[in-house]
Amino acid sequence: MRIRGLYVQYSQLAAVVIVAIAAPLALLPNDATLAVTPTATDAVLEVLKVQYRRPDAIPFPKNNPYTIQKAALGKRLYFDTRLSAANLLSCASCHSPAYSWGDGQPRGVGHGMQQLGRRSPSIVNAAFGGIFMWDGRFGSLEEQALGPIGAEAEMNLPIDQLMDRLKGIPEYRPLFEAAFPREGISPQTVAKAIATYERTVVSGRAPFDAWIEGDESVISSEAKRGFVLFNTKGACANCHSGWNFTDDSFHDVGLSDSDIGRGKQMPTVVKMQHAFKTPGLREIARRSPYMHDGSIPTLEAVIDQYDDGGTSRPSRSDLIHPLGLTKLEKSDLVAFLATLTSEMEPTTVPVLPR
Repeated sequence: MRIRGLYVQYSQLAAVVIVAIAAPLALLPNDATLAVTPTATDAVLEVLKVQYRRPDAIPFPKNNPYTIQKAALGKRLYFDTRLSAANLLSCASCHSPAYSWGDGQPRGVGHGMQQLGRRSPSIVNAAFGGIFMWDGRFGSLEEQALGPIGAEAEMNLPIDQLMDRLKGIPEYRPLFEAAFPREGISPQTVAKAIATYERTVVSGRAPFDAWIEGDESVISSEAKRGFVLFNTKGACANCHSGWNFTDDSFHDVGLSDSDIGRGKQMPTVVKMQHAFKTPGLREIARRSPYMHDGSIPTLEAVIDQYDDGGTSRPSRSDLIHPLGLTKLEKSDLVAFLATLTSEMEPTTVPVLPR
């Protein structure tokens, strides 16, 4: 993981920053401000900024390359409630553009309005992920696309019944033929179409990106200090690394919860018990409540959780420990996280085939 290695490699330089910035902040009154001025800070920032630059293109797999026809079909399938047994739920029910591609609920709601065990994760920037779901049980977006449709607790529509239903909608047939010539309607083409559309859901340019590219006026001094803390004393970047702010891995962060997460897939690995996938932080200010179970309502409370270190147990990640953050440092971290919010393009609901 590049950023973790960077954190270790520049630990001495980072220590200078902590001494120059964090220690004086602890002596200031809560409403005081302090500009980020030490030259050591500037040096660290320039090194760190490189790790967070936006990619130039969306990655699509070789076995499912992008086409306009495929993405258009995938969008229709994504918003179509007929992909659920009761004709009430679509992919967008739990992953809605209105809620930064989540659902705004502490835990998802599935078939029969039953509450699910975990929060619905946002699909923003899923194109850059390598493993999916809170517990990592799906290895591709194509696998993930079909999983909730067939799951009894979620959309509850067996895949064979899904095929019969789609084949009985005349206007879907030419759309599938255009997207998948000579392949027709199949579980594989449904999965590829939905996954292709989901990969197009990418966060827009945020103030943070403009700052990374050199515009010093676009974010506040508080946010700049928060970025330094994020990468040094706060140790957030140990897991929330890279442009999408995730290592795409799994950690037990010390939440008091009986859900063993990744441990179900890896029962013999101690560190995977109670471990959940690290979510990306783009658009995070719009994605409350937080954590895999939606148990933490605000970003301020999330930072308090990490500052405390959480429940100590054998599975807790070695990266999690009490941080000793001051009130002002916590405020600076929240200010930094707010700079990751972009103005995403509005999403229109498509006219569905009949």
